Amino acid sequence: MPRLFGTDGVRGLANDVITVELAVGLAQAASVVLGKGRFADGRRASGRRPVGVVARDPRVSGEFIAAAVMAGFASSGVDVLDAGIIPTPAAAFLIADIKADFGVVISASHNAAPDNGIKFFAVGGTKLPDEVEDRIEAALGEKKLAPTGVEVGRIRRFADAEDRYVLHLLSTLPHRLEGIHVVLDCANGAAAGISPEVFTDAGATVTVIGSDPDGYNINEGVGSTHLDNLARAVLEHGADVGIAHDGDADRCLAVDHLGQIVDGDQIMAILAVSMKERGLLADDTLVATVMSNLGLKVAMAEHGITLLQTSVGDRYVLEALTEKKLSLGGEQSGHVIMSQFATTGDGILTGLHLLAEMARTGKSLAELAAVMTVYPQVMINVRGVDQHGLATNTVIADAIRAAEARLGETGRVLLRKSGTEPMVRVMVEAEDQATAQAITESLAEVVREQLAR
Repeated sequence: MPRLFGTDGVRGLANDVITVELAVGLAQAASVVLGKGRFADGRRASGRRPVGVVARDPRVSGEFIAAAVMAGFASSGVDVLDAGIIPTPAAAFLIADIKADFGVVISASHNAAPDNGIKFFAVGGTKLPDEVEDRIEAALGEKKLAPTGVEVGRIRRFADAEDRYVLHLLSTLPHRLEGIHVVLDCANGAAAGISPEVFTDAGATVTVIGSDPDGYNINEGVGSTHLDNLARAVLEHGADVGIAHDGDADRCLAVDHLGQIVDGDQIMAILAVSMKERGLLADDTLVATVMSNLGLKVAMAEHGITLLQTSVGDRYVLEALTEKKLSLGGEQSGHVIMSQFATTGDGILTGLHLLAEMARTGKSLAELAAVMTVYPQVMINVRGVDQHGLATNTVIADAIRAAEARLGETGRVLLRKSGTEPMVRVMVEAEDQATAQAITESLAEVVREQLAR
């Protein structure tokens, strides 16, 4: 059987993959695994019941899935704090802030409204390692906790959840945002109730789009995966910058005053250089994934910053940040982790600090983004192939070596198998678009021929 947990929790079509039964079962299984002190810190010796925080984004299916998760927890003897609709990073912060034992966010992030997901956080607000997720999955088939009487968990509203998070965000700012006009695209998602308030409180002039969630329109033509509307709004309103979140607000992408996209790599480059100048970039090192643009590595080298690259997934970035005690990392997609202030990607936090750098330097976002030259990058998803044969196919290996020799130091090749479907991703970067396109198409054809099912 394929692994239930993916790169960001359990995700799929609501009421098909993500059912009430699965939600209850996962909560009960997590209570067994996370509530026994084997993964937390043994505080159960005090005799108190474990405490879990539950939050969600505004998609309609989150209503019944969150109810099912809370029922599973309470029936297992866990006291539940229902934080309602808040961003994923807000839930992670709150878990750490109140010293809860674990938590769950019901969200499918940037996916369309019919999908949903269940992602767990451990004590301290960190995502679970693969081995702990595997233990939860295994516990689905084991005996559940079944307390009675006073040992049954309670479900209460987390009344000041938003206020705690807003105050935390504002406390991190190194500079006020007066004089900056920002357009915020809240993706009709979890950021809609918080992001405009925070940027306004920080001193910015705020125009908002994508801020009317109805349960069905999350990510629909708006947010970090649909930046055209944001670019138009920035130009229409004569704004200085646009910030786009995704459905659960753990991403931040930007648009400059000319309507040009500034992606996660460029945002990390801006923040890394700023933090190094201010003595805040631990070990002068930035953590990014292997999918980051080659231009990021070149730019960091020019500024005396080491680029440490990990596997794809913000959890692997976080693992590297934690293990090596580093302060900044993220992904091209806009997941940026500022470990001094957050345990996961935080789109609102990232946007605030990006604008704070504009305010500190007096430079436009376009000027700041010029710190990095973006190399043309082409990716083709080769579907319907046996991706497991990628690592051992000598013909593909020879084709990769030939492509790398052609590119030399001015480009790179990356082939990566999908973890969820029969597909291989072929990505090539080069100094010019035509070269990147030609080499990508050639490699994709080799993969298609060699790994045909």
